Amino acid sequence: MGKGKKAGKRLTKRQLEELLHSYFQQRPEETVAFKQIFRDLRLNTHPLKMLAIDIMDEMAWDDYLSKDGDSAYRLNTKGQVQEGTFVRKANGKNTFQPDEGGTPVFVAERNSMAALNGDRVRVQFMARRRNHIKEAMVIEIIKRAKDTFVGKLQVDSDIAFLITQENLYIHDIIIPKRKLKGGTTGDKAVVKVMQWPDADHKNIIGEVIDILGRTGENNAEMHAILAQYGLPYHYPKAVEDAANRISADITPEDFAEREDFRDVVTFTIDPKDAKDYDDALSVRRLDDKLWEVGVHIADVSHYVKEGSVIDKEAFNRATSVYLVDRTIPMLPERLCNFICSLRPDEEKLCYSVIFNLNEQAEIKDWRLVHTVIKSNRRFAYEEAQAILEQNGVVDGTGQPAPPAPKGGYQGEYAEELIMLDRLAKLLREQRFKNGAINFDSEELHFDVDETGKPIACYFKRSKDANKLIEEFMLLANRTVAESIGKVPKGKAVKTLPYRVHDNPDPQKLETLREFVMKFGYKLKTAGTKGSTARSLNALMDGCEGRKEQKLIQTVALRAMMKAKYSVHNIGHFGLAFDYYTHFTSPIRRYPDTMVHRLLTRYQQGGRSVNKDQYEEKCEHCSDMEQTAANAERDSIKYKMVEFMGDKVGETFDAHISGIQSYGIYCEIDENHCEGMVPMRDLDDDYYDFDEKNYCLVGRRRHHKYQLGDPIRIRVASANLEKRQLDFALSDD
Repeated sequence: MGKGKKAGKRLTKRQLEELLHSYFQQRPEETVAFKQIFRDLRLNTHPLKMLAIDIMDEMAWDDYLSKDGDSAYRLNTKGQVQEGTFVRKANGKNTFQPDEGGTPVFVAERNSMAALNGDRVRVQFMARRRNHIKEAMVIEIIKRAKDTFVGKLQVDSDIAFLITQENLYIHDIIIPKRKLKGGTTGDKAVVKVMQWPDADHKNIIGEVIDILGRTGENNAEMHAILAQYGLPYHYPKAVEDAANRISADITPEDFAEREDFRDVVTFTIDPKDAKDYDDALSVRRLDDKLWEVGVHIADVSHYVKEGSVIDKEAFNRATSVYLVDRTIPMLPERLCNFICSLRPDEEKLCYSVIFNLNEQAEIKDWRLVHTVIKSNRRFAYEEAQAILEQNGVVDGTGQPAPPAPKGGYQGEYAEELIMLDRLAKLLREQRFKNGAINFDSEELHFDVDETGKPIACYFKRSKDANKLIEEFMLLANRTVAESIGKVPKGKAVKTLPYRVHDNPDPQKLETLREFVMKFGYKLKTAGTKGSTARSLNALMDGCEGRKEQKLIQTVALRAMMKAKYSVHNIGHFGLAFDYYTHFTSPIRRYPDTMVHRLLTRYQQGGRSVNKDQYEEKCEHCSDMEQTAANAERDSIKYKMVEFMGDKVGETFDAHISGIQSYGIYCEIDENHCEGMVPMRDLDDDYYDFDEKNYCLVGRRRHHKYQLGDPIRIRVASANLEKRQLDFALSDD
């Protein structure tokens, strides 16, 4: 039945049930929103609409329908046995996440088969009891998420076991004493599972494969974070030996097949503690109205051959990992810090995008070439910024700097820096005009002493010097992506790993629209990508400097999708580019190396590569990027707790930075350290969690805790082992 023939004021509950059953049977693959259901079935009175919602709710309880968000349903065609991922939680509220997505399903501990977090499992849905939540029972563990675990050793007289970081296992990991590898109580260790629980044995049995050091020692703790995520914390000797055999000499053949940029003014601008300089800029005036800007990228693929032992290790790592006090490089040190790094006064091989730009930053011509460069100067961001500022360049303006005084601009390569800055600002302005999202990011930064102990904690904001580099890297990435992706009609598109960013989740965007209305802001969610982006930018501009700014930025970021790598190009929403890739950091990102190799191949007339194989590589790189980000976040959390360790009992001004059903996260205004006030400490009332409006509301007094609210806190505890900072509300 298409339109509801019987629909109208006199429908009984039984008739409406039949109508809805028939309606969904005809749409087995469709997710249908309430509004469409009401329209299709001509349910145009309020009582009928409410009755239909109640019936669909009951149908979902009976597993006939699946709920999608707050206001849409689809026919449940998945059956009672499903496969998916087990999510173990410290509070015992374990869940099963089906492969096809949808709402997680509760798994009681007695029904978990001792599955661990991330395990791939097969479950049987249990018979539904009225007024009880949906439950599942694990009937098979298909694949374990991992078989190595990190923790602290406890060695007793007759038994040894591992206390894990996550503390999420119902059974201890027992270690036979002969398998301790010399470990003693209090050592941080990596343990490999030898035997999983079964019908006869309830415990996990493991063996120590590495002792990381004493609990609390900086090196041991940083290595433990890496090991916890399966990331390497040292380089295999075979790979380092292979790197040490690579010659840094540039041969006559290299010079013959490359453009020579050694006499063109070239410099790098990087963080002051960087050692791997993988990009440099050259600049020279071609005539009165034309500038040549070279974006020179370390030619890693010249040294790292596909399929070599170094290449395989680099692919497995896929990215460098940046913990608070150290970098775990993707490539061996000889390559990343010496041979490939674009160090000043050294001849280096590069893969370069050379632009001819007019004074309005319009591209008049460009080319992609292999080059030899010789950097004249290595700038730290702070040094380049100081030169811009002392010559009157104001942060954020697209206007040219004042004319050079008689003695010229002050500072080394000041004229070149100022020109590049001016062109970058024009490129940036154009990008925002085209719909790029302007989320000005802040980066939490620690100063650490020689032992790794944090002595200061603060946010670093991007200034003109950072944005100058960013803009030319974006331009190079976009341009090379367009050169492959934009092809004339009838020509085959060649495979390339793109950096893609999908449009925001429509439901989350709608939630954001409703949310910001309460503060008097408007957000356009219908229309083109560009109009949505411009509306988001207008929102960001409108709330700047106001009390609700951080709150709105947080909610807006949650509506955004994650960027990832894929050979299937869908464009980049955040940057407003139809074609975008990663070309500019091959020392620290494997996708850039893949892109270099493919661009070289295609320039030489080579055929396209296998799309499916490269999509698999892209998925691996996206996964490793996320894993590295999680490890980086954990290292920040650890240093945050360590930094606050001697401040227990002190009080600080803070603001609410996150709200969950179990407590409120607060960020200290002075140093940006974040901790949590547990729900149990909010004892003046019973608080309900309003997820949609990001707040807690007291039942009796109606007091509200909302994201962004100022709050006074006392540091209650700083637990380094759990990487947990607990706050309490302060009265002073």
